[in-house]
Amino acid sequence: MANDPSATFRFAARQSEAGAAALRAAGRDPASVESIIVIDDTGVYERSDAALRIAAGLRSPWPALALLRAVPKHLRDAMYDAIARNRYRWFGRRSVCAVPTAEQRARFL
Repeated sequence: MANDPSATFRFAARQSEAGAAALRAAGRDPASVESIIVIDDTGVYERSDAALRIAAGLRSPWPALALLRAVPKHLRDAMYDAIARNRYRWFGRRSVCAVPTAEQRARFL
């Protein structure tokens, strides 16, 4: 959220009523989703495609990751899966959840 000062993105857990409804409206079965999903007016994006769409909407330097779209999708998705599998080992895990501000809470559906 710190890199999205214009509040472009909204968030929903796939298990939530809003998240499941958004996925169904986009033609996806909420039970089949195992990755990050971005739904916008151009389509539904998953895994590395979703991550790169998010990066493109953030402030600098994140949009530069769009260059990775030149990498074949199967290789990008393999990299995405490796990061997802190892993220806690590499970046750590917090013992407490952050308490969102009222402004941040408004971004959750």
